Amino acid sequence: MKFQGTADYIASHDLSVAVNAAITLEKPLLIKGEPGTGKTLLAHEIAKALDKPLYTWHIKSTTTAQQGLYEYDAVSRLRDSQLGNDKVDNIANYINKGKLWQAFEADEKVVLLIDEIDKADIEFPNDLLLELDKMQFFCYETGEEVIAKHRPIIIITSNNEKELPDAFLRRCFFHYISFPDRETLKEIVAVHYPDLEEQLVESAMKLFYEIRNQRNIKKKPSTSELIDWIKLLLVGKINAQELDDVMEGKSATPFLGALLKNEHDKAMIR
Repeated sequence: MKFQGTADYIASHDLSVAVNAAITLEKPLLIKGEPGTGKTLLAHEIAKALDKPLYTWHIKSTTTAQQGLYEYDAVSRLRDSQLGNDKVDNIANYINKGKLWQAFEADEKVVLLIDEIDKADIEFPNDLLLELDKMQFFCYETGEEVIAKHRPIIIITSNNEKELPDAFLRRCFFHYISFPDRETLKEIVAVHYPDLEEQLVESAMKLFYEIRNQRNIKKKPSTSELIDWIKLLLVGKINAQELDDVMEGKSATPFLGALLKNEHDKAMIR
């Protein structure tokens, strides 16, 4: 299995190498990068390119590692026992399988996305060490040893909100998605807007980089924000000359709120 991007996702050479190395080593691929550089989308495109099912586990601040394995619904079992429901005799009826269990029991190799792992408690990654390393865990309620039928392709994203434990990092293949160079960014724009006028693309990207390269802004606009901004330019029928006028200081940047997301940064840019 080799990943080289898709028609909808332009993957750099380094990113393709990282994905294929992680698959070869059968290690989780830990992806970091600026927000909006396509970290989450990568797992979807890997699944599409390799024609594999995708299981997505979105992590929140309240998420525990146990939820990825399974949860025992003791409350429902108690209620059913009071109602005389026969299903209480089988405790397995009250085991809610998590995304890891679902991926482990799949009849084929799947892609498992653990999205924004750094949102969870600092102990969360450590609590998954054995499961990610050995691809198995024990369900105490049923006495069942759950072992992966096929080792899933695991993609883990992080926005660097917290440092991840060394023991966890050791088990991963790491890649940082750098902001794309100008030519790659043009390819990405072309994927979303294949019929866009060349001069409008040039003027839009020139203004975009001018804004992004400002030293004093706190949140630099990302690839996804550029795509949104271009969509608004098309809807607003903004032409290349109008964007050139902005560069010359003759007018204000149209739809600036699509690129800059706080009042400090908007105050820095006209």
